[in-house]
Amino acid sequence: MQTNGKRDFKHAYKLQKKTGETEDQLERQRARRKYDKEGVDRKGKHIDHIKPLKAGGKSTKGNLRLRSPKANMSDNKK
Repeated sequence: MQTNGKRDFKHAYKLQKKTGETEDQLERQRARRKYDKEGVDRKGKHIDHIKPLKAGGKSTKGNLRLRSPKANMSDNKK
């Protein structure tokens, strides 16, 4: 749902919780919102969690970085 050309994140979050999306998916969405709120251009980049969500990492500023898709995907294969 969009209001004035912007996404209604509260509504989207409620829908995600209702549909049973995993906590990892919600944590990734939080990371995207943080970058968008700061006005960071992340076009063509992946948001990388330095400490992976699977290992207990969170979407805090110190645990996030923007990387090229190639670099991010190569790390994720390890």
